[in-house]
Amino acid sequence: MIKVLVTGAAGQVGQDLMDVLAGRTPPGGDSDFQPDGQAIGLDEFSVMGLTHHDLDITDAQAVRRTVGMVRPDIIIHLAAYTAVDKAESDVEACFAVNEAGTGNLSDAAFEFGARFIAVSTDYVYDGRKGDTYVETDPTNPIGVYGRSKLAGELRCRPQDTIIRTSWVMGLRGRNVLHVIADRVARNEPVRFVTDQVGTPTFSADLARALATFARQPLGGIWHVANRGTTSWYSVAETAARLFGAPDDFVTPIVTEELSPAPAATRPARSDLSTRKWESAGFQPMPEWTAALSRFVADRN
Repeated sequence: MIKVLVTGAAGQVGQDLMDVLAGRTPPGGDSDFQPDGQAIGLDEFSVMGLTHHDLDITDAQAVRRTVGMVRPDIIIHLAAYTAVDKAESDVEACFAVNEAGTGNLSDAAFEFGARFIAVSTDYVYDGRKGDTYVETDPTNPIGVYGRSKLAGELRCRPQDTIIRTSWVMGLRGRNVLHVIADRVARNEPVRFVTDQVGTPTFSADLARALATFARQPLGGIWHVANRGTTSWYSVAETAARLFGAPDDFVTPIVTEELSPAPAATRPARSDLSTRKWESAGFQPMPEWTAALSRFVADRN
């Protein structure tokens, strides 16, 4: 059995990954999505999932002790400071988790001979390219969160695997889709921006992709996201319709109309190309609309 240590196991991706590595299809997942052509065996992985209460990744000695005790073959690092707006005034804590924490885990993985897989973000880009981002595009984060995640990437070693993903949504997590569903149930219309464009990623699909990397020793930077470029308005409008809302339930606005204004500036366009993933011979990631339909069906 391959021994895997997962940080951030209580998060939306973490919970789905724990299911996937146990051979189960998570809520909102697709049992037919097997990127490497083979289902996960029930006894293929031995997994230890850790939450923040189990391990403070900012404590280098605690990380070293834990990894030395567990002796995993692979560390999949999902723990992160993800409060994008709060990070603008909480810089030290954000960097402690996203930079130092990632570095501590990479160091421990190297010391004890484990492969290291870390999940990063599209926010390492500034959104000014005007086209889909590929892995070799220059980074230029425009907010504290993005800068901290890029700093974490730079603490990794060349043989480590860095997975950049975007707009992550899962059934077992706090995200915009649950907000929309609740507002539809209360018949309270919503407003969403048309000028922030990206690539939605559903945690069940991302989790299955991460399991593929656990099987295959592929280092370097990879983009993993559901296929399809869209705006937050389009995501909200599509989700609201699937949840049973009328056609005019979602009002399109632009970012400068948000009230209160968000503390952090988001990239205007940060959609991710998965051409490298597909060129490696893996099954294409599902379209975001198909993944959204699964999400809604399982939530209902």
